[in-house]
Amino acid sequence: MNTIAIIQARMSSSRLPGKVLQPIAGKSMLELVIERSARARLINGVIVATSANASDDPIEALCKRQGIACYRGSMHDVLDRFYLAAQSAQAEEIVRITADCPLIDPGLIDTTLLAFREGADFAANRLPPPWRRSFPIGLDVEVCIMAALRRAWKEAGQKYQREHVMPYLYEGVVFEDETHLLPFGEQQATGTIYISRGLSAHGFRATQLHHSPDYGSMRWTVDTPADLELVRQIYARFPGRSDFTWQEVLAVFEREPELAMINADTQHKTAFDVDERAKFD
Repeated sequence: MNTIAIIQARMSSSRLPGKVLQPIAGKSMLELVIERSARARLINGVIVATSANASDDPIEALCKRQGIACYRGSMHDVLDRFYLAAQSAQAEEIVRITADCPLIDPGLIDTTLLAFREGADFAANRLPPPWRRSFPIGLDVEVCIMAALRRAWKEAGQKYQREHVMPYLYEGVVFEDETHLLPFGEQQATGTIYISRGLSAHGFRATQLHHSPDYGSMRWTVDTPADLELVRQIYARFPGRSDFTWQEVLAVFEREPELAMINADTQHKTAFDVDERAKFD
């Protein structure tokens, strides 16, 4: 299988413009996301999907310097941009990563892919409410098969479905009762990973990964200046390294719980929020 990680990035974030090129430990946030995603053993390639708007020229320039493929498409119809990027790479399995997750974990990408390959059209290690999440915000991985992404691209008509790429694949999913969650993978120092399976409203076989203990309230993504400061503080705990695991980050928070106060007031967006600037044809 040709497994491609597609990192969606743009400069025009509504809450922190230009965040994807903000410096963290001597590199831009996007560079760190690319590096960490590319370390996943089951990934064959990485593409950055950005918009054709002139404001995103610096993203393409960075990709050229780094020798990373860059696909440019619609600013707000991210599903269209994402699908065409996957098509350009002849992807068969697609891993969706966002450029505001500089702590993305390659081991967790691989684990999500392995769970996906157990017989799913879509898999994720988090879903928005009403479903629960048990991994920290900022470790988000979504995987789908190309045929499912193609169907979503053709059929999804709501703005939130186009902007957030994959809601069409999982919305309405009814998972097995939690008493039937299946253990997946090996025991880890942080706990146990489980999976649940179900069928979505549009007929896609969906899988979600869960972690016990539940760390879903922890926020490690970057959407505000406070988020950026927290991530910079985390990288400062690993001087000269960008290969630390999410379990090592968790250990930092266990030693220094006060770090979580840096961005404690940040409100997390939902899968149904849309950019009010967005225009769809």
